Amino acid sequence: GDLTVRARLVATRASVAPHAADDLAAWDALADELGEESGGRVTFIDADGRVVGDSLVPLERLGDVENHGLRPEVVDAMGGRDRQSQRFSTTTDRHMIYAAVPVPGARIAVARVGLAQADIETAVRPMRQALIISAGLALTVAMIVASLAVQVASRKAQVLMNAARRMAAGDLDMRTRLVGDDEFAELGSALDQLARSLSKTLKDLSEERDRLSGILESMQEGVLFLDEEGRVALFNPALREMLLLHGDEVGQTLLSAVRSSELKELIDKVQSGEPSTAEINVSGLKPRQLLVRAARMDGNQRGVLAVFVDVTETRRLENIRREFVANVSHELRTPVTSIRSATETLQAAVETRPDMAPRFIEIIDRNAARLHELVEDLLDLSRIESRQFRLSLESIPPAELFEQVVELFSERAERRRVGLVWDVAEGTGLVLGDRRALERVLTNLVDNAVKYAGEGKTVSLRAEQRRDWMALVVSDDGPGIEERHLQRLFERFYRVDKGRSRELGGTGLGLSIVK
Repeated sequence: GDLTVRARLVATRASVAPHAADDLAAWDALADELGEESGGRVTFIDADGRVVGDSLVPLERLGDVENHGLRPEVVDAMGGRDRQSQRFSTTTDRHMIYAAVPVPGARIAVARVGLAQADIETAVRPMRQALIISAGLALTVAMIVASLAVQVASRKAQVLMNAARRMAAGDLDMRTRLVGDDEFAELGSALDQLARSLSKTLKDLSEERDRLSGILESMQEGVLFLDEEGRVALFNPALREMLLLHGDEVGQTLLSAVRSSELKELIDKVQSGEPSTAEINVSGLKPRQLLVRAARMDGNQRGVLAVFVDVTETRRLENIRREFVANVSHELRTPVTSIRSATETLQAAVETRPDMAPRFIEIIDRNAARLHELVEDLLDLSRIESRQFRLSLESIPPAELFEQVVELFSERAERRRVGLVWDVAEGTGLVLGDRRALERVLTNLVDNAVKYAGEGKTVSLRAEQRRDWMALVVSDDGPGIEERHLQRLFERFYRVDKGRSRELGGTGLGLSIVK
């Protein structure tokens, strides 16, 4: 732009010059003059592109300068337009920057001003150096300020990072405690608030989990939860005990964890329909009869929830009750039938056969006594099982108990030719118990021993001191009882030999009362 202004000024001077177009000396002298004034290379070019004056070319060499009619800036200037260009000058052998303008109303066509790029570089170098130094100083200051800012930000970021890591590791009591109005302080405040919220939420969840866990662990009913895929997701200790689970069944399929086709059928039925209830039998080391109630759960936790109630003992007691009722009915029917038969026969024969009356009266009396014993045993058993029977504890010498029992059965033992002996070692202490109840126990055991030991056998009673308690032992050397009967020996109305037991007058409740 500066060269263009200079070129216009040069063109103005050239337009008023009185020189002829072919006066090379005059135009060259003017070019030299204006070159010094403009501080650049001044060139005059006529309409044919011939150089008629140049401040950097001696007059005698103007004829050797090549025609400039095809130079880009000269072409545009001859067309009436200002033009600038940069290129290597073969005339001056340097890189030049040119500005060419048309000369109005003159004998020459174009005035051109040029500067060597090296001169421009020389002029610009101090400014560039100043700019580089200034930029370097500014960059240094900026780096120092940025470094300080980064250090401050880094410390705050490190605090936030450490706090976030500790919070992620579970330390929700951690707080950043950053103050200020910058983004780090706001982020720290948000993290602190998040930690407080999470801590409260986790505390609530923990309390809820502990509450549910406590409920599940304290339940006597077993609880099983299967996820949507039918895999075991949860079970409580009661179910582990019922089904003898090990604890590693979580994630397994139902049949893999619990090998029960009945339970699988129930769960399949529940998954495709309404809640259902069924009883299943579980075999294995600990056979069980379980009442299972299962229902499908919808919502966030989809799956099947099953509750197991162990009804093994209930069903056993129901069976015992049914057997008891049947046995009682059977036991009562026999003496009642005998009494009724004897009574009817007695009524019919009292006039025709009065001599038969004592016999039937004896039958009635014997069966009535049996019926009385049976009722008394039932009442005693009922009082014991209903906990209405109260023990009256006292200190009792074992020898007194044995003497009373042996005296009671001595005559019966002699008739059956059974020996009856007792023994209490010296220094044996007293027993704390209910005298009447102990007599009932010993009486029943000795009665059974005398009945079933057999002729020539011996029934022994002895007291054995064992640390801080005492064992009262009734034993005999008779045939004993087969092992297959031992487990059921104390059941009501259970008899090893039913015919012989009734013949000997037992009610079938004695050992139940003893137990």
